[in-house]
Amino acid sequence: MSAPKRIGKSTVQFSNPPVIVATASVVGPKEGEGPLGKTFDMVTQDSYFGQESWEKAERKMLEEAVKMVINKARLKPQDIDVFLAGDLLNQTISANYAARTLGIPFLGLYGACSTMYESMAIASMIIDGGFAHHVVTAVSSHYDTAERQYRFPTEQGVQRPQTAQWTVSGAAAVLLAPAGNGPRITHATIGKVVDAGIKDPNDMGSAMAPAAVDTIVRNFQDTGRSPVDYDLIVTGDLGKVGHTIATKLLQQQQYDVSNNYNDCGIMIYDHERQDTHAGGSGCACSGVVFAGHLMGQFNNGKIKRMLGVGTGALLSPTAIQQGESIPGIGHGVVIEML
Repeated sequence: MSAPKRIGKSTVQFSNPPVIVATASVVGPKEGEGPLGKTFDMVTQDSYFGQESWEKAERKMLEEAVKMVINKARLKPQDIDVFLAGDLLNQTISANYAARTLGIPFLGLYGACSTMYESMAIASMIIDGGFAHHVVTAVSSHYDTAERQYRFPTEQGVQRPQTAQWTVSGAAAVLLAPAGNGPRITHATIGKVVDAGIKDPNDMGSAMAPAAVDTIVRNFQDTGRSPVDYDLIVTGDLGKVGHTIATKLLQQQQYDVSNNYNDCGIMIYDHERQDTHAGGSGCACSGVVFAGHLMGQFNNGKIKRMLGVGTGALLSPTAIQQGESIPGIGHGVVIEML
């Protein structure tokens, strides 16, 4: 017996699509200087955000984004039923400690850079299932904290290869409810772990692209849609390298996305002027681009239906040191202005 809200193999269709009531974004100075700088709610003056460490700065960004999105919705923290959040640091410490401060019932998530869309998919299931009324989803990442954990501390000045991506410093929060004004989440396509055999932690675009393509194709197959049915198909943080690979892989399966496919890792920085090599990455990459620029596109009518696929490289320092390859994941969410 199949689940009544499931269509196809991997997609759920919501009976009462949750509304994105409000979004909020906080970013660092580099992100504020990029082409989307004016779309963010807050731009910090420096990478420390008044804190004594980069890790504490990341946590503060997350806290501020959550407080901001609740205020935008004219609610209070006690009005939020569930807080879903995650980040890139070991044991998701940014989300855990932010939840300690906020005092909202909390579910911590780890989907690497796919966490924003993973959390929106889960929040939509919770709301559509009648288990909560107001749910906040949030993510954070920080260039210096991620480099220290996954590669080399930035103080060492290690030369980065051209395939490397720049982890976005920032945080994003999305508030969902059963009713209200705003675009609705109508479908969610849950990703599968796909491993292309990439072992270089400085080439995550190549590692994640096959997983993103797998999710996009399964969304098409499950919903009976094609690329032309979406105003925009956007991936989380494949960057220039991964975007190119994903486009070619989709073409091989007879899907032409040349007119409406973009990537948040490409959109957030001016790569020539800001020297970000292959583009942006990190949990906050897809998060702040959606909470700022893309929500603005929905609000002004330029986008009416979007397929967003959060992409994540599920690596850890321990796994890389043991010679493991980097598995990828992609979680898809369909957002529509109904």
